Amino acid sequence: MKQSTLHQLKVFEAVARHNSFTRAAEELFLTQPTVSMQVKQLTKAVGMPLFDQVGKRLYLTQAGEELVKTCREVFEKLDQFEMTIADLKGLKQGRLRLAVITTAKYFVPRLLGPFCKRYPGIDVSLQVTNHEHILNRLNENLDDLYVMSQLPDSIEVTYKRILDNPLVVLAPANHPLAQEKNIPIERIAAEPFIMREPGSGTRKAVQSLFDEHKLSLKVQLDLGSNEAIKQAIAGGLGISILSLHTIALEGPISQLAVLDAQHFPIERYWYAIYPNGKQLSIVARTFLDYLLTEGKQVAEQTSGRKVSQSGFSGQEQNC
Repeated sequence: MKQSTLHQLKVFEAVARHNSFTRAAEELFLTQPTVSMQVKQLTKAVGMPLFDQVGKRLYLTQAGEELVKTCREVFEKLDQFEMTIADLKGLKQGRLRLAVITTAKYFVPRLLGPFCKRYPGIDVSLQVTNHEHILNRLNENLDDLYVMSQLPDSIEVTYKRILDNPLVVLAPANHPLAQEKNIPIERIAAEPFIMREPGSGTRKAVQSLFDEHKLSLKVQLDLGSNEAIKQAIAGGLGISILSLHTIALEGPISQLAVLDAQHFPIERYWYAIYPNGKQLSIVARTFLDYLLTEGKQVAEQTSGRKVSQSGFSGQEQNC
């Protein structure tokens, strides 16, 4: 292994992450034969196969899995070293890798804007994906920080509550209930619902509230994205319950109305999460401190909408 190069390790990690020589070559701007040769040389140095190929699919061997972990530890240490040197020079430079749940795309980019202007030397990688993929990335420790509204129950994490995430009832602007106040939840339950897919955090929270009041949730339509749900509401297909953040940029002529309903909004929160025991880089710690001290104010200023009247805690907690 002493004869192996850092370049070979980077090539191997990319192949392992994509399970594909072709996609790794595209990411690294190399030819596929070059990628194959680098992995072949690394395999020779290890002395054991790193991949098994079944049909057209690649699978890591046990040796490959151990080498992937080692590669990522090496890359993380090198990143931290570069950031430490930059910090000693009085600079904030380095890479910030974020992975956020789909709904967080409505406010995380707005938070990143002022942060990147303040620290122009920081390069940001932002992955926006669903709950399942976030958990996979978290389990493999692929990112510095994760933003989620539902704490994982299968992975031990450290988390900080960074922002309120109220769930509100949305209806077409011309809906008969749009002008009413203090609408009983029983009246809300009588409406046809458009909801996210079963298993989503929002749907679980809504189902829990309805179960508490012994009401059934009449789901007329399941859709896989918040934007599709908003379009369906505007089209008169039903009402829904979504994060208030999803309509932050709708403006005064929105086709949607937030209903004034009993037991709403449902109080939920956004969390910044990282695996237990992980030492945050200087850049990641700087961004986390920024979220805790300025996040709520920046989110409200850039959206022009207050997301909640309640405060939030910056206490670090383990889960």
